Amino acid sequence: MRRRRPEKRAILPDPIYGELMVQKFINNLMRGGKKSISEKIFYSSLDIVKSKTKSDSLEMFKKAMENVKPLIEVKSRRIGGATYQVPIQVPTQRGFALATRWIITYATSRKGRSMSEKLAAEFVDAANNDGGAVKKKEDTHRMAEANKAFAHYR
Repeated sequence: MRRRRPEKRAILPDPIYGELMVQKFINNLMRGGKKSISEKIFYSSLDIVKSKTKSDSLEMFKKAMENVKPLIEVKSRRIGGATYQVPIQVPTQRGFALATRWIITYATSRKGRSMSEKLAAEFVDAANNDGGAVKKKEDTHRMAEANKAFAHYR
């Protein structure tokens, strides 16, 4: 290790559901320090999910995050002049961070409508195991599977 790692900041759970996961997602959704706007987007997207699917929106969100979270990914390792894509297991926190990033990215790239509607659509798709974010996870897994031969370079 070259440098000391900064200590992790403790964040408080969100005010409505009391979930740490929700608060982290809201923080990642935030642009330019505008937390109130990202909260509004997130909570209204959960309301949209609730009205469309007639089921618990928080459970839908958790299921979506679970379906998008990758288990393995590839990391570049340089060995004797050649670079190998070595498959490694994804730590829990990184898995959550990747899932969050992918959901937000694919929701943003959807066509038309407001951000809360796009995010709601991405949550519903991810919970049903389709949509851009789930496809990204499957691509990541496929890449790791294809490079399984280099697993011994771990």
